[in-house]
Amino acid sequence: MIPSGMKVFLASQPVDIRRGPDGLVGLVRDAGADPFNGSLYVFRAKRADRIKIVWWDGTGLCLYAKRLEKAAFCWPRIGHSRVQLSPAQLLALIDGMDWKRVRAVPASRPQSAG
Repeated sequence: MIPSGMKVFLASQPVDIRRGPDGLVGLVRDAGADPFNGSLYVFRAKRADRIKIVWWDGTGLCLYAKRLEKAAFCWPRIGHSRVQLSPAQLLALIDGMDWKRVRAVPASRPQSAG
């Protein structure tokens, strides 16, 4: 489970997926972000069938990897931008779904029962 307030950043540019956590942290740092701020940073392979996620959990550097066997991950257009996802969108991405279709339901403040 990913906490609802956690920030998730997706790198739209493919990376050499053989990189380990230190190499991915270097890419985050090179992009001008702080890799140790608790955010999740998501990277994809060239063919978009593999992803890696790197984050600092407060005690150490964590790495998550997944390969889809018969599909590709839904990814934004390749470019030099960084995309922010919600935790729910990240879970959809990891499951191989189109995360762009995941939208939050507008919430309004409850009215007191008078």
